[in-house]
Amino acid sequence: MTAPRILVLGTGGTIAGAGASATGAAYRPGGLALEAMLGNLAALGLAAELVPQEVARIGSQDMGWPQWQALHAACTGALADPAIDGVIITHGTDTAEETAFLLDLTLPTHKPIVLVGAMRAADAVGADGMRNFANAVKVASYGRASWRGVMLVMGDAVLAARDARKAATSSIDAFRSFPRGPLARVTPSGLDWFGPPHRLGGAARHPFPDALPRVAILTAGAGMDEQPVTALLGIGCKGMVLAGMGQGNAPACVIAALAEAAAAGVPVVRSTRVDEGIVDRNVEVDDDALGFVAARALGPAKARVLLMVLIANGITKPAAVQAAFDGG
Repeated sequence: MTAPRILVLGTGGTIAGAGASATGAAYRPGGLALEAMLGNLAALGLAAELVPQEVARIGSQDMGWPQWQALHAACTGALADPAIDGVIITHGTDTAEETAFLLDLTLPTHKPIVLVGAMRAADAVGADGMRNFANAVKVASYGRASWRGVMLVMGDAVLAARDARKAATSSIDAFRSFPRGPLARVTPSGLDWFGPPHRLGGAARHPFPDALPRVAILTAGAGMDEQPVTALLGIGCKGMVLAGMGQGNAPACVIAALAEAAAAGVPVVRSTRVDEGIVDRNVEVDDDALGFVAARALGPAKARVLLMVLIANGITKPAAVQAAFDGG
C-alpha cells in the first residue's frame, strides 16, 4: 500500500519553538525551521510521506491576513491536487482556533485539514509537540477524516474548528471543545471516531474574501461607559463583537451606544467573556428591538472571524448574520 502523501504547512509557534534552556520557561516561537522539525520527527517512522512548505516562522499572536491568505491558497492547491491526501498545519496555540475556524468557513471538506500545535517548546523537558504531530499524521492519513471540516489535534483529542478553544495558558490539555465534545480520540497507534462525518458533500460555507474588514471585540466591564464604542466607530470598525457579561450583557449606556451603531448599519454581535456557554436571543437584551445578533456558542474570537467573513461577503443585515451564527 502506498503511504499517504501529506502537505505540511509550517507557520512557527511553540511546536517549532526553541528555548535557551530545556528546563526554563522562556523560548522563541518558530525558532526551529520546518525542515529541521520534520527531521527530528523522522525517527518516529511515521507511515506517511510528508511534503514540507514553510509559510511563516512566527508566534501565532502575529498571525494575520498575509499568513491566512497564504494558508488558504496552499490548502486550496492541496485540495485540488490528486497526489495530496491531506494537509497538516503546524501553528501556535494562541490563535489556532481563529485560523482553524477561518479555514473551516472558507474551504471544502473532502480531504482532511488538521491544525496541530504544542504547549511546550520542541527542546523543553516533556515537549508535547512530537506526540501531537504524530497524532495529526494519524488523523490526516485516515480516509474517514474527510468530510469533517477543519480539525485541531491537541492532547490526544481531535476537535472541530467551530468548537475548539484555548482554555488554559500553559497546561498540556489546554484546549476544550464546546458545545460539542471531541470528534475523536487519537494516539500515535490508534484513532477512534465518536460519530460519522458531519460535513458530507460540504462545499465551502463562504467564499474566501479579497480582504477582511476591521471588526473589534469590546470587552464589557463593571462601571464602563459608552466611549469605547464611540472610539471604535471613529477608527472605522465595520462590525463589533461584544464580549459581554453573563449572556452577553453590558451596562445600559454601552448597550444604547451599540444599538445606535447597529441602527447605522454596523453589525453588532453579542458574545460572552464567560469561558463557556450559549448566548441566546432576547433573554436580558432585546435583540429584536435593538438590531443585535446573538453569538450562540461562539466565543468572542471566533465570533469576530465569522463576522469579518460575513461583512466581507456583503452579509450585514441582522437576520442574515444571525442565520450564519445559528448554523452548525
